[in-house]
Amino acid sequence: EVRLVESGGGLVQAGGSLRLSCVVSGITLDDYSIGWLRQAPGKEREGVSCLHEGRIFSADSVKGRFTISSDNAKKTVYLQMNSLNAEDTAVYYCAAFMTALGEGGGTWSFPWKYEYWGQGTQVTVSS
Repeated sequence: EVRLVESGGGLVQAGGSLRLSCVVSGITLDDYSIGWLRQAPGKEREGVSCLHEGRIFSADSVKGRFTISSDNAKKTVYLQMNSLNAEDTAVYYCAAFMTALGEGGGTWSFPWKYEYWGQGTQVTVSS
């Protein structure tokens, strides 16, 4: 069974930091690329960052503030979030797509790209 389990969300003040974790099972990080996506209330789901073929892809809105990384031994992908602001409030999901179908990374930010999804973790940034 493929499972992606997020954790680490919570309530944080503006300017603060959180680290999200995504524990992966049933797939390997060699064969699958992992992304973080988020959905704010009343808004469409959007890509935040992705690890694909050893490269990092990130939305302009989080560059310089969020960092994606992986620990293959722990089968875990992280999203370190710094300098959080109210616009970062959302449910954050980790998700996976087959690396061989990555299309050069040009489609990493689209939710339809991802085959497997975690349950989501709420991040709330107080203003």
